Amino acid sequence: MKEFLLYVFTWWNKQTPGTWLWTRRHGELVGHDEFGNTYYRTKGGAVDPLLGFQRRWVVYSGYADSTTIPPGWYGWIHHRSDVPPTEETYTPKPWQKPHLRNFTGSPRAYRPKGSVQSGGHRPRVTGDYNAWTPGE
Repeated sequence: MKEFLLYVFTWWNKQTPGTWLWTRRHGELVGHDEFGNTYYRTKGGAVDPLLGFQRRWVVYSGYADSTTIPPGWYGWIHHRSDVPPTEETYTPKPWQKPHLRNFTGSPRAYRPKGSVQSGGHRPRVTGDYNAWTPGE
């Protein structure tokens, strides 16, 4: 019952009922990625007359986190490539890092030196910079 209520009343878990219905009626499966996300386009690759281009969308395998889209699929879903990664051999560039989840808002978020959450002690300013103080 909990799963059903989450499905009906939340948009951040997988897909909404509206997206499910749209996908069933107008979608064509293109492929899956290593995170379990599923990619779709309009049936037959038809161009949407209102948009002037082909609709493409992703159904996330769990929490809707856009950072889980790998580089090959990112290029396809943003219309930078006409060929999806399932139809070509995509090899990541050497400078591309493996996916790391966005931890913003969680205890594992990045906290630079001097931030309030990391203790609030920032290193002393060095160099030719003098901080302004009132009355100078």
